Amino acid sequence: MNPTVGDLDGNADLIVEWTRRAAEAGAHLVAFPEMALTGYPVEDLALRQSFVDASRRMLERTARRLADEGLGRLPVVVGYLDRTDAPVRAGRPAPSAQNAVAWLHDGGVLIRSAKHHLPNYGVFDEYRYFARGDRLPVVRLHGVDVATVICEDLWQDGGPVGVARAARAGLLLVVNASPYERSKDDVRLELCARRAREAGCSLAYVNMVGGQDELVFDGDSVIVGPDGALLARAPQFVEHLLVADLDLPGADPSVREGGRPVDAGDGTAITVERRILSETPVPAYEPAPPERAEPLDDLGEVYAALVLGTRDYVRKNGFRSVILGLSGGIDSALVATIAADAIGPDNVHVVLLPSRYSSEHSVTDAEELVKRQGLHSRVVPIRGMVDAFEAELDLHGLAAENLQARIRANVWMGLSNESGHLVLTCGNKSELATGYSTLYGDSAGGFAPIKDVFKTMVWELARWRDGRVGQASPFWRALDVEPIPEEIILKEPSAELRPGQRDTDSLPPYDVLDPLLVDYVENDLGRDALVAAGHDPALVERVIRLVDVAEYKRRQYPPGPKITPKNFGRDRRLPVTNRWREPSGR
Repeated sequence: MNPTVGDLDGNADLIVEWTRRAAEAGAHLVAFPEMALTGYPVEDLALRQSFVDASRRMLERTARRLADEGLGRLPVVVGYLDRTDAPVRAGRPAPSAQNAVAWLHDGGVLIRSAKHHLPNYGVFDEYRYFARGDRLPVVRLHGVDVATVICEDLWQDGGPVGVARAARAGLLLVVNASPYERSKDDVRLELCARRAREAGCSLAYVNMVGGQDELVFDGDSVIVGPDGALLARAPQFVEHLLVADLDLPGADPSVREGGRPVDAGDGTAITVERRILSETPVPAYEPAPPERAEPLDDLGEVYAALVLGTRDYVRKNGFRSVILGLSGGIDSALVATIAADAIGPDNVHVVLLPSRYSSEHSVTDAEELVKRQGLHSRVVPIRGMVDAFEAELDLHGLAAENLQARIRANVWMGLSNESGHLVLTCGNKSELATGYSTLYGDSAGGFAPIKDVFKTMVWELARWRDGRVGQASPFWRALDVEPIPEEIILKEPSAELRPGQRDTDSLPPYDVLDPLLVDYVENDLGRDALVAAGHDPALVERVIRLVDVAEYKRRQYPPGPKITPKNFGRDRRLPVTNRWREPSGR
């Protein structure tokens, strides 16, 4: 399901709605993602006592509502925000919030537990917010013992997953809010297979879907057998009810309710806490064929992530339409296409802002894209505005070039203000990394759909999207013509802020630049390691200098969907005031 952070009523409605669908499909157990009731991540909302209390009340209310609507006999596993009243570590006052999960049944809460391993890397800050749990709930349902853990507990050795085998679980249920990154789906599947083999039981991995600020959750829930073999798989990036019939071993009837501490293998003890709902097995019936959705290809899942991230940012923040400057270049062309696929072309407004340096084909190429996709457009020449500024300000060189970019930003920000559109920023990760953008100019806006996309991938995505002519999906419209004109894809990139300007006047070719940026920004290689990896020494020093001095610009850039292991924003946090310079090995 696709929850919204803080929308407790709306998220509870989704839980009840999907539980009803599951009941109609004949389910015996229903599981929702990590913190489904509150949305994820809640960040500093976890520090507000009022929000924690509201989450706890809504959990109880949802349990009663399920019973009132005839769904009370169906066990429902829900992630939510809880708290512990016990002081849990030095310097931290009680009560402390917990990333928790609960079994709802018969109008009440059957059992609760909290995440044991608290991730504190990349986009995760959970050690800041949560107290860790120390229990593994095991609920006997139709004679099968089902153990429940939360997300990071699957990724780390020891803890609740480490005692699942000792608890002799027949099914390990894992609730997750695991954000998307390229190729992460393969890593997750291998992890699930390995943990299932370690636990000696089938494993059901249910993941959140949807956009939340910079994060995109891709769903892709899976079920694997005790040998790690894939049994069922849900589609990516869409809300979906995955129904699977599993042949699971019966529990030992001599093992009864109660709690027992077990060494978790990570220096802690986990209490295996058992509840018995029903001992009677499900009567035999003909199982349905398992659903195994085919994952998207690499560029397809990136494009889907960008569309979903943009759609949810617009929708969840109360906007109905977007506006952007359409230059006739590849970046704004891809952003316009993503926006049109996300919220429909009738809700996308573009502004063509020719200056004295704009080539004629820039305008005609932009107009052709507008025609093909059915966008709203208007032309606002800025030459007169630039002349008026220059009559009052004596600017030269780069300052004069940047003036044009800032005037363009004033136009689309003004139109946004007038009509309530969300401004989309069109910069890519290569530009953002090297500071090749104008502060309060092309970097202005409310959301940046390709912020985490390197320039070389911008071209790849444009060609990939053009290759979907005649096809439709939840993430792109069926068009009878390529949405991005070939002329836009083929033209040499230029900011068109001075006569004959090209990106390569300021930057190396992108097919040389981008691999270097990946190694420096995402892989954190230093100067000597970059040279050892095969990058040109002079170029290494130049690019390091460009990236390092642009930190202040990136700090003021809008959010955008994360698709790489390390994005600019939640992942990569460097001081703006910083005199560290990579040492040379010479």
